[in-house]
Amino acid sequence: MKVQVLDQSGKPVKELSVPEEIFSYPVKEHLIYEAVVNYLANQRQGTACTKTRGEVSGGGRKPWRQKGTGRARAGSIRSPLWRHGGTVFGPKPRDYSYAIPKKARKNALKSALTAKLAENQVLVIDQINISQPKTKEAAIWLKNLKIDSALIVDDRENENLFRSVRNIPNVKAVDDEQLNIYDVLKYKWIVFSQRAFNSLVERLR
Repeated sequence: MKVQVLDQSGKPVKELSVPEEIFSYPVKEHLIYEAVVNYLANQRQGTACTKTRGEVSGGGRKPWRQKGTGRARAGSIRSPLWRHGGTVFGPKPRDYSYAIPKKARKNALKSALTAKLAENQVLVIDQINISQPKTKEAAIWLKNLKIDSALIVDDRENENLFRSVRNIPNVKAVDDEQLNIYDVLKYKWIVFSQRAFNSLVERLR
């Protein structure tokens, strides 16, 4: 199985052999779903917090005597029944993260990459060179490639690239070691530098 390698202007330069066990992997939709749900759960901060009746300030004194007033008996103005009272069974800080097997995570990524390659939405560029960390230069390069939504995968050392694309809508640059299934599915195109592509192939073997 071969993938075309393009130069920065989008012209074919050579062909690259890719292993079929990665880019011809069966597209397992449920596995992809499980991996995406896991990724999103792990991103949650889990900082939501409400106060119970014991944590709301005030309410230490019984508002009126138990009997004889004709009103309902009350022991605290911070009862959950009252305005400004405590919350019953409200959210408390918690950890939403959980793990799925490493092999399942890897196979889900293979499935997503296979689907992208089948739709011809994977580009491999021999070398991504941005001379200056300027948004305009990166925007012109992407426009020449006719790309409006892209995940660009390259080595983190290519600082000019990362700084140039961070203000472009629907474009994100990531290091090949940080590639995740959510970003693969979120963006229409995946643009690899050749070294990042080779590195990813070695990691997924």
